[in-house]
Amino acid sequence: MPKFVHNIVFDYLSSNFTLATDSQLKAIPLINSLFSEVNPIPVKTALSLMGYDVGVPRLPLVPMSFEKKEQLKQELINFKII
Repeated sequence: MPKFVHNIVFDYLSSNFTLATDSQLKAIPLINSLFSEVNPIPVKTALSLMGYDVGVPRLPLVPMSFEKKEQLKQELINFKII
């Protein structure tokens, strides 16, 4: 995502507001998925889906719900992260 965010900033600073806005709006479903549960649960889940062995959250945190995990997985696929 660093290149994606860089491009948003570059487009904005280059006065290409439409492209910057479209890119930002495209990212909203992924952003919402990453903030759908208490941090760091979604981040650890995303890293796990990407193949990193980060383990499970420590108590009192619990693993991400199945529905939200599937939603996050789909957003990661949409962005070609996994």
